[in-house]
Amino acid sequence: MTSPARPRVTIKLRRRAKRNEAQIQQLMKLRKAQQRQRTDLARKHTPVNASLLAPDNSLGTPDFVALGAYIDRPFTCKKCGKLEVWTGLQQKWWYETAKGNVWTTATMCRPCRRNEQARKTAARKVHLEGLARKKKPA
Repeated sequence: MTSPARPRVTIKLRRRAKRNEAQIQQLMKLRKAQQRQRTDLARKHTPVNASLLAPDNSLGTPDFVALGAYIDRPFTCKKCGKLEVWTGLQQKWWYETAKGNVWTTATMCRPCRRNEQARKTAARKVHLEGLARKKKPA
């Protein structure tokens, strides 16, 4: 003859097992939904090749790596204030080809960036001419 406590323990164990099975089923559904979302994103957007990214000493993972795709990101130019879009292909070039830092984003539109490059080139030229004049005895 079994004690009344024994069936109670087995009932509790069965209930716990059912609860765990339900939690596992929920996790599996969630993972399938996330995988489906990733494949949909990969079809619509430019895929990420994480092995080509520049190494950084961060413990975190950028959003685009977690998603597996570069998504077009809107930004406002810090020089002229114009609303621009940083496309997935531009991001792919910046992060994978130019080896840009994965935690940086676009801040200037293309015309403002070209103006800034021209300004820096002109300033560098003036600086080097001044150095050349200093080195030559008068």
